[in-house]
Amino acid sequence: MTLSPTRQRPAQSAASTTSAALPRARRGLLPTGWIRAGRPAWWAELLLIGIGWSLYNAVRNAVPAHRGAALHRAQHLLDLEKQLHVGFELTANHAADRITWLIVGMNYYYATLYMVVLVGVLLWLYFRHPEQYRAARTALCTASATALIGFYAFALAPPRFLTADGFIDTVVAHHTWGSWASSSVDSVSNQYAAMPSIHIAWATWCAVVLYRLAKHRIVRALGLLFPLSTFAVIICTGNHFEADAVAGALTMAGGFAVQRLLTGRPALART
Repeated sequence: MTLSPTRQRPAQSAASTTSAALPRARRGLLPTGWIRAGRPAWWAELLLIGIGWSLYNAVRNAVPAHRGAALHRAQHLLDLEKQLHVGFELTANHAADRITWLIVGMNYYYATLYMVVLVGVLLWLYFRHPEQYRAARTALCTASATALIGFYAFALAPPRFLTADGFIDTVVAHHTWGSWASSSVDSVSNQYAAMPSIHIAWATWCAVVLYRLAKHRIVRALGLLFPLSTFAVIICTGNHFEADAVAGALTMAGGFAVQRLLTGRPALART
């Protein structure tokens, strides 16, 4: 009779510990009532995107006053890569520039495709996976806001501005129309927002979303290839250093980490 209570007591203790631990493990920083599921109202999303885009452009285009510092940092970064023997931007820039159709295609890719794919994945997520939309959007917005801080606090010129070191501005060289790097729009776009690479950050977000939620293997594979092809484009066109790409991927990882910290749940759990 003395053994029975002794055996039951540890079992009860373990059970109570487990039941108490589970809610704490799932609880994020936000109150539970603030975390909503399901598809948000389309007009609210458009308003949010409009406000976000306006803030993005306002902050991003406020940086050209830091031109001298941005060029100075770019030169220091290039010199550091040379010392460490890790830089291949110049080699890739010249190699791609020798193939006209390839570099012109890359110029247009850089100017348009990152945004086209991002909007497409957002719409697909909104209509096909509404239960995942809010969390994924939170990660994306968090990463974009972090990138804006980087643009303002650490203005960095792209490699294509370092012509004295041999870099080719492929947009100018091939007269590509409509690029953010071309003379037709350089007066309204900040040319010193290279760190982190928002192209890589957004491409990484698209890759994670598609890999986690897409059912077809081809779509998932294309999603994984998207940041890799984007990396090749930003390097070959001279728009970013390798470090910018790494910072872009880490920024997006931070966005997903903040989302999980706030809600206590992963953004893209398969349902």
